[in-house]
Amino acid sequence: MKLKISEYENNSIDTTELNFRKCLDIISLFSGCGGMDLGFRGDFKSLGSYYEANPYRLVFANELNNRACETYQLNLNHKPICEDIRILDYKMLPEADIILGGFPCQDFSLSGKREGLSAERGQLYLEMKKIIQYIRPKAFVAENVDGIRKCKTGETISALHIIIKDFEKSGYITKYNVLNSANYGVPQNRIRIIIVGIRKDLNKTMKFPCQTHGTQNNPYVTSEDAIDDLWDKLGTNIIANHTYKDYSKAKFYLNKKTQGNCKIPRDKPSFTIRAEHHGNIEAHYRSLTQNEEDNMENWRRLSVRECARLQSFPDEFIFPCAASTAYKQIGNAVPPILGWHIARALYHSLYN
Repeated sequence: MKLKISEYENNSIDTTELNFRKCLDIISLFSGCGGMDLGFRGDFKSLGSYYEANPYRLVFANELNNRACETYQLNLNHKPICEDIRILDYKMLPEADIILGGFPCQDFSLSGKREGLSAERGQLYLEMKKIIQYIRPKAFVAENVDGIRKCKTGETISALHIIIKDFEKSGYITKYNVLNSANYGVPQNRIRIIIVGIRKDLNKTMKFPCQTHGTQNNPYVTSEDAIDDLWDKLGTNIIANHTYKDYSKAKFYLNKKTQGNCKIPRDKPSFTIRAEHHGNIEAHYRSLTQNEEDNMENWRRLSVRECARLQSFPDEFIFPCAASTAYKQIGNAVPPILGWHIARALYHSLYN
């Protein structure tokens, strides 16, 4: 199976080893539940592997959603400023070396209405730009959906082109890459745009992480690899976010191959985990009755913990909220494993 890989394969860097000189301070914007930030921090276990600590220190985080802030604080031991970025008092911002931000992506998604930059949320990247201009960090990292580089009907310039030009005007050498999380050990086919800017006076250019999985020597992590051990643990309280309250009971519809009406593949990385709930959550590849695999009455939707595993969140990462809210937080997040590789590639680009 061949998944889409990085666009800049010839300008990539090995992230398995990292020698660091100093710790870099991070400001996190549009923090969500903390997937990208956990990846930058490192020091977590996921899917049987340990991801060592990275040389970054979180000094400030901002997120609008109250529930996401609660999840973030519980798991990252840091309290975000929970308010609209548009009214944020810049005087409270500390100095920082790096700014992270996954500005809202719904208006650019190919599965949405695609209002793009014309929508109010589509303009929120400008708030990130203002803070970058105010702080003048060494570098920034932004994440968004692949739809951001697609032109809307009747248009010749993509939102991505406009956004990159705006960041470059702020004094940053700005590059983007198309990364598929499956290529870095995440059990999910998730294609995202990663935009990185490095301040021009540093005379450095971002090199993106080399592909680590999906090769002859190191195959993709499959859905079965990630979640099969959880099947018999549902409702046992052995693992958090995997009770009978933690999965959607929404009905499946016969002969409809739409989102939320399919089983994820067993022997491949999962479909993309989206910020949806109830009827849009896909079905587990197993069935409640072994001899009736195609009978939708015997299907079960993925639990919150299963979705978190497919996003590479550690089992110790707790979602202290209702399942519908947790599904959204997980689907909006950057997979921590992908964030870990981006963090190390950025550090290499700046110093090594």
